[in-house]
Amino acid sequence: MATYVSLIHFTDQGIRSVKDTVKRAEAVKSAAGKYGARIKDIYWTLGQYDMVIVIEASDELAATAFALTIGAAGNTRSQTLRAFPAEEMQAILSKVG
Repeated sequence: MATYVSLIHFTDQGIRSVKDTVKRAEAVKSAAGKYGARIKDIYWTLGQYDMVIVIEASDELAATAFALTIGAAGNTRSQTLRAFPAEEMQAILSKVG
């Protein structure tokens, strides 16, 4: 499974209903499996982003379908980054000339 980190901003709609954010996060966790994904961690943050979510997905297609579905709900906008643990990074570096 590939790991992704999503940096989340609340939309105007999302901040108006911020009291439901934990409940929405639980619903997102439950829905992830339908897309071949799993939420590893969710953090609400201070600063530039409102949330950080760590996701595992079977592939980029699954991760993208999941992200688009969550975004379509209209409560958040995200920037999703592919993340590499040390073992994967070492495998990548072994291919560098």
